[in-house]
Amino acid sequence: MVESDHVSECEMRFVIQHCSGQSSEMEHSGGLYSSVYEPNGHAAWADNQQHQDKETADNLRRKIKYFFMNPCEKYKARGRKPWKLMLQIIKIAIITIQLVSFGLSNQMVVTFKEENLMTFKHLFLKDYVDGRGDSYAVYRQDEVYEHISYIVDKYSRLRNITVGNHAYEKKGDTYSPLSLCQEFYRNGSISPANETFDLDAQIETECLEIVPAFPMGSTTEDDLLNFVVHFKRLLNVKIKFTLKAINLQTVRNRELPNCYDFDVTITFNNQAHSGRMKVDLDNDVDINECRDWKVTGASPKNIYYPLLFDCLIIVTCITSLALCTRSVLNGIRLQFEYTDFCLVRQGKKVPWSDRLEFLNGWYILIIASDTLTIIGSILKIEIQTKILTSYDVCSIFLGTGTMLVWIGVIRYMGYFKKYNILILTLRAAFPNVVRFIGCAGIIYLGYCFCGWIVLGPYHEKFRTLNTVSECLFSLINGDDMYPTFKYMKQKSYLVWLFSRVYLYTFVSLFIYMILSLFITLITDTYDTIKQQQQEGSPVSELHCFMSECKDLPTSGRYRLEGESGSFTCCFPRCKDSRERLSSESIDSEP
Repeated sequence: MVESDHVSECEMRFVIQHCSGQSSEMEHSGGLYSSVYEPNGHAAWADNQQHQDKETADNLRRKIKYFFMNPCEKYKARGRKPWKLMLQIIKIAIITIQLVSFGLSNQMVVTFKEENLMTFKHLFLKDYVDGRGDSYAVYRQDEVYEHISYIVDKYSRLRNITVGNHAYEKKGDTYSPLSLCQEFYRNGSISPANETFDLDAQIETECLEIVPAFPMGSTTEDDLLNFVVHFKRLLNVKIKFTLKAINLQTVRNRELPNCYDFDVTITFNNQAHSGRMKVDLDNDVDINECRDWKVTGASPKNIYYPLLFDCLIIVTCITSLALCTRSVLNGIRLQFEYTDFCLVRQGKKVPWSDRLEFLNGWYILIIASDTLTIIGSILKIEIQTKILTSYDVCSIFLGTGTMLVWIGVIRYMGYFKKYNILILTLRAAFPNVVRFIGCAGIIYLGYCFCGWIVLGPYHEKFRTLNTVSECLFSLINGDDMYPTFKYMKQKSYLVWLFSRVYLYTFVSLFIYMILSLFITLITDTYDTIKQQQQEGSPVSELHCFMSECKDLPTSGRYRLEGESGSFTCCFPRCKDSRERLSSESIDSEP
């Protein structure tokens, strides 16, 4: 007991000397200092070095533990307000409002395009009925001429028959003409009866331009009569024209109306030469700013409120991007500090799994979402000011950015143990899931190619690789099984029998084996994480190193110099040493 008190008093004197910086104090300590440290100066140096190493390790543990604290714990530890957390909450709210506003506007644009496409089909395709799709075709030569004449006639009388605000494209003082073109082989002599043919594969194009006029003049009728379709060598007939329209419904959302250019193309496809000529109508849409406009009943300030709101979102995302980037850099610096400590003091390398712990994936996710949102907001501003019309590109950036922002909310849910198990399970199972999907994907691709080659000519769902993949993925999830079996054409008994074997083996392999193994993989990882949480054992060397720090966030030992006006916080090392020595003296008492 005497020896313990004696050593404790000596260490107290050493700490006082280290805090005050006065070396002479050790000389005036008299016999106590000389009786302990003078006989062996090397022992005194070793004790001092050991104390400094322990203090360095404790400081590093506190820094690492503080780095992995949640915002509430950091506030208790250093009194710093969780600005990033508050900023993320505000950002989620305003970005969601922006996305909903843009989604309503984009929906009106898409609806306007689709309704105009349907209008053109009913105006220019003879006897068109909704839902016919690929079944709309012609089979006789006179039907081809009738449909061409019908299209030209409706185009010429468009202003008197349409219920919309459609008009012809005008260049200067003249209207843009309708273009009637046919593509055919240059020369050819085809005789199916004799099973002979002589064909020049070079393609020629013959075009006729018709200027819109009402009523349709005799010149136009003569041109149509002189337009001869070379059916034996014909590849396709294309009719192209441009119509203009204005989408007025955007005024309700405080947006300026857009002017649309519809480049309509009607194609008579005869490339198969099967006697069935498919007829299809499609259009390319170009959105432009109207040249002269005037809106009454809506204040100009209201129209530009969304622009100010988008600018606010850009500033918010830039601030969030800067804060998260700073946090990522701090984590990288702390990772290098921890790596150097382990290499110099402990003589071992830190595994990559522990190094990646310092690289916060949630911050990277927020940085990606901020970047996408900034780009999408800039595109949205340009769309609203009619500089750009890339609604689809803008919607991809804004939609993906908002999705990542909402996924980032899981980070804050993970601070609660009951919710954190989902994140830990996904992170732990991810490497095994990737390897498992890689192996299963090889088998899946093999079935895709096989189904496309063998079943493609006989089944509608296997015509292309894309549709094959969609069909097989639906089968894995148990969807659309019976129609897939039923709609297999029985024109070839051998192929029909192969399709049975193909589908049964695929369903059995992927549903009963691969999918079950995949679920088992996730379940095992979940059980492992749950067991680790119940036992409370560290899962890595980093957590073992960090778990030695028992300081609570409210202990005050995490505060930096200058964060408090008290004397003890200005000299944290002296305060920590005194508290530690006091606790050691108390522990040494019987």
